[in-house]
Amino acid sequence: MTPAVAAAVLLAAVTHASWNAIAHRITDKLVGFTLISGGGSLIGFAAVPFVPVPAAGAWPYLIASVVLHIVYYVLLMRSFRLGDFGQAYPIARGSAPLVVTVLAAVFAQEIPGAWQAAGIALSCAGLTGVALWGLRGRRPEWPAIGAALATGLSIAAYTVVDGLGVRASGSSLGYIAWLMALEGLPVPLYAAWRWRGELVAVLRPFASLGLISAALSVLAYGLVLWAQTRAELAPIAALRESSIIVGAAIGALFFKERFGAPRIAAAGLMVVGIGLMLRAS
Repeated sequence: MTPAVAAAVLLAAVTHASWNAIAHRITDKLVGFTLISGGGSLIGFAAVPFVPVPAAGAWPYLIASVVLHIVYYVLLMRSFRLGDFGQAYPIARGSAPLVVTVLAAVFAQEIPGAWQAAGIALSCAGLTGVALWGLRGRRPEWPAIGAALATGLSIAAYTVVDGLGVRASGSSLGYIAWLMALEGLPVPLYAAWRWRGELVAVLRPFASLGLISAALSVLAYGLVLWAQTRAELAPIAALRESSIIVGAAIGALFFKERFGAPRIAAAGLMVVGIGLMLRAS
C-alpha cells in the first residue's frame, strides 16, 4: 500500500462517516436511503456513457455485489433505527476487517505478512475499542447489536466481491459507474411503490441533505474500489474502517454523544496500525 493509496482510503473513510452521519440525521430512514441510493444511481447512470463497459468476467461479481448492497442497506437502516449512531456505526464497520482478512485469504489468496498482520490486528483492536466504548454503561440492546453485526458481515462480503470484480473489470471507473447505477435502483423503486403518487412530496424536505450524502457515498466507495486495484483487500478494509473514529467524533460534535479517553486511545491504536501497514509495503 503506497502513501497515495493510503491517502485515498483515508479520504474515503472521512467521506463515508460523513454520509452515514447525514443519513442518521434524516429521521425516516427509508426517505434517507431512497435519496442516497437513488442519487448514487443517477450519478452512476450519468457516468456510464463516458466510461468503458466492464469486462465479461466482472459481471457475476457486479451482480452479486448489487444483491449484497441491497442487504447492506436494509440492515444499515434497521441498525440506525434500533441504536444510537455512536453505537451502531462502530459495530457495523468495526466487525468487517477481520472477516475481510479471512475471506481475502480464502478467495483472493492474499495472506498478510507479519507487519501487515500486526497492523491489521492493531487497527481492529482500535476499532473494537470504539465499538465497546459505544456500549459502556448501558443495558445491551441486542436487536440493535445484532443488526449492526449483520451489517458488518454484509460489508465484508461485498468488500471482497467488489475487490475481485473491479480487478476483473479492466476499468475501475466502468465498474464503479455500473455498480452505483444498478445497486441504487431497488430502494427508490420500493419507495415509489410504497408512496404511490406522493414520492416527491415525501422526499422534498430532505432532498438537499440526501443528495449531498449520495455524492459523498459515491466518492467514498469509488476511492475504495480504485484502491483495491492497487493493494491487497485486508489492509484497505482495515484502513477504510478508520471512518469509525471520524464517526465517533461526529457523534460527539453533532449528536452530543460522549467521546472520552478510551476512544482517543483507540484512535492511537489505529494510527500505529496504519503505520505498520504502510511499513509492510
